Amino acid sequence: MATTPALPAPSADVDLSARDLSVDLARVFAVVVVVIVHMLMIGVGIHDGQIVVTQPLQRQPWYVPATLFGQVMPLFFALGGFATLTSYRRRDLTAAEFIRKRTLRMARPTLSVFVVFALAGWLAFLLGVDPELVNVVLAGVGTPLWFFAAYLLCQACAPLMVRLHRTHPLATFVVLAAGAVAIDTARRQSGHVSIGWLNFFFVWLFVQQIGFLYAERVFHRRRILTLGVFLAAASLLAVLVLNRIYNTDMLYNLNPPSVPLMLLGIAQLSLLVLLHPALEKLMRSRVAQLVVFAIGTRLMTVYVWHMTCLLLVTGVALLIPHGLPDPASGAWWKSRPLVLLATFALIFLISLWSVRFEKAPHIPDGFRGPGLPWALVAVVVAFIPMFAITDWGMDRWLALAGLIGLAATLVLLRPQRVAVGPPTRGRAG
Repeated sequence: MATTPALPAPSADVDLSARDLSVDLARVFAVVVVVIVHMLMIGVGIHDGQIVVTQPLQRQPWYVPATLFGQVMPLFFALGGFATLTSYRRRDLTAAEFIRKRTLRMARPTLSVFVVFALAGWLAFLLGVDPELVNVVLAGVGTPLWFFAAYLLCQACAPLMVRLHRTHPLATFVVLAAGAVAIDTARRQSGHVSIGWLNFFFVWLFVQQIGFLYAERVFHRRRILTLGVFLAAASLLAVLVLNRIYNTDMLYNLNPPSVPLMLLGIAQLSLLVLLHPALEKLMRSRVAQLVVFAIGTRLMTVYVWHMTCLLLVTGVALLIPHGLPDPASGAWWKSRPLVLLATFALIFLISLWSVRFEKAPHIPDGFRGPGLPWALVAVVVAFIPMFAITDWGMDRWLALAGLIGLAATLVLLRPQRVAVGPPTRGRAG
């Protein structure tokens, strides 16, 4: 999810004055929250000698209202919009070049994870491991991959959306919002959940457009107006959920995405603006800069590997006598900080190898990137298996499909040698 330019290593000779460090902090905060939520949502225990997987977080009486604060993905998409518009201002990229770069920055680190998923899934199947257990594990570690499909769609549409924002900003917001409402209404009236997947387009592009406003500092100009926007979005969200028009559980509203996420995105970005002075002050600290740098330069690695690392930490705990407390017990809750630290330590070790994949490779002299049609084909090839995983959950077949799809995407986006024709002969005389 590399959305904003990587935070430079803090040092005495690096000028951070031109960066909005509060954005870097917000992105890191959002990813850490995602890791914590996923750690609390999955509880692995032993019952009658069998491994049992439960969902301890959902059992808590405070779970549903807590999702209003723990659902941070709208903020991440909004900050992605900030990064998109900022990139267009700073770099002279064609649509094909932008799409190629963003796709590679997502596909390269994710491919390495799919190598592990596919090999582990098929090896377990060939060794006779209970297929149901294998599918549960694969579905669990594949849970975060919906983001790949949704964000890839937004980035593929970004060149068009930037153009529309410059020419018809208000109309673009109105069309996206109306489309999201129409899809939710059709889904509710028909009872067909599958209709809601069309909001992959309307909801997330709307939230991305909000980030364009942040990049233009529209939210920053009048803080009292920003406070009003925050209160209006929060109030409308409260009306929708208290009247049971939408589910109060913001994780339930995530896939398929629905209108509450749009309102949550507006509220979260408004709150970020209101907190901006305090966050800027915090980010003057060298400690804060180092922490944000350490995590911010490997965000995609953290995101795509954290479920696998949580699984590995849990597996090690299974080998330790009494190392796996009953999920949701007092001992289990007390063990969570240690599990979180162990997970991030493992992610950091993996990142020493994988962080190199988070940057799109440079196109050497004498080569060029693919044209726009081939770049879009590469996006579709990567999108299809990721969307299938989002809808159906990952199993060994979809793990293999994801591996093949991402590998094909990298092939389609590889640099192509520029054809050099024979020298032109001058005319005699």
